[in-house]
Amino acid sequence: MSQPPRIDTPRMAYSVLERRATLATVGILLALAGVAWWRTIGTAGGMNSMVQGFAWVGTAMPFDMGAAVFLAMWTTMMVAMMFPTIAPIVLLHRLVMRRQARGLAPTVTFAAGYLAVWSAVGIVPLTVLLGFRRISHGSTWVEIAAGGVLVIAGGYQFTRWKQACLRACRTPLTFLATHDFGTGLRGTFRAGGAHGLYCLGCCWALMAVLLVVGLMNLTWMAAIAVIFLAEKNSRHSVALTRVVGTAVVLLGVAVLVHPALLQSLSPMPDMSSPMSGM
Repeated sequence: MSQPPRIDTPRMAYSVLERRATLATVGILLALAGVAWWRTIGTAGGMNSMVQGFAWVGTAMPFDMGAAVFLAMWTTMMVAMMFPTIAPIVLLHRLVMRRQARGLAPTVTFAAGYLAVWSAVGIVPLTVLLGFRRISHGSTWVEIAAGGVLVIAGGYQFTRWKQACLRACRTPLTFLATHDFGTGLRGTFRAGGAHGLYCLGCCWALMAVLLVVGLMNLTWMAAIAVIFLAEKNSRHSVALTRVVGTAVVLLGVAVLVHPALLQSLSPMPDMSSPMSGM
C-alpha cells in the first residue's frame, strides 16, 4: 500500500473488493443517502424560510429555528448529497482495513470524520440565515450580493484550488497512501476529516449557490448533488467543472444585469405541499 498503482481512479475502487462486499458497502451508503433525501423532502415543506433564496429576504425568511435543529437538518442534507460521492474511498479504506485484519469500526469512523467536517460547516449558512432576519426586503445590495455569490462560485471552478481538491477526491488510493494519522480510531477519524476538508475545498462554491436559490430548494439540491457525483467520477471531470463554472458565472452576471431574474431562480412555492421545494 505504500506505492499507489498507476491507475488510481474512482472507478477502480469498485473492483478491489469481492462483489458481495462492494454491493453491501455501496448499498449502505446509498441507503443512508436515500433516507436522508426522504427526511429532507419531508422537512422542506415546513421550511419556507430556507426554500426561498436571496430574492425573498425579508419576506419569507423569518428563520426562528434553533441552532441544534438547524445543524441536524444540515447534516442530513450532507448525507443526502455527499454520501454517494464517497463510495470509492470508503471501498478502498475498507480494503486497507481488511488487509490489516481490522474490523468495520475504522471505516465507519473514517466516514464519521468526513461527515464531521461537513456538519461543522453548517455554522456558516446558519450565521447567514440569522443575518437575513434583519435585512429589509428589496434592499439593492441583496441583489448585488446574490449575483456576486454566483460569479464567485462559478469563477472558483477554474482555480488551482478547485482542481487540487478535486484531484484528491478523484485519486482515493493515493489519498489513503499519503495521509497516515496512525492506526487507532482517532487517527482514522482524522484521516476522514482530512478527506472531508478536500471535499469541502472541491464543493463549497457550488454549495454556496444554495444560499442564493434556497438552502432547501430540492430541485437545485438534486442538480448540485448530481454535479458533485459527476465531477468526482466522470472521465471528463475537468471539462465538466469548466462548463458548470461558465454557466454559473453567466447566471451571476445575468442577475447583476437583470435583478428580477433572481425571483425566477427560486419562485415562491406553495408551502402546503411537502414537495414544495421541487
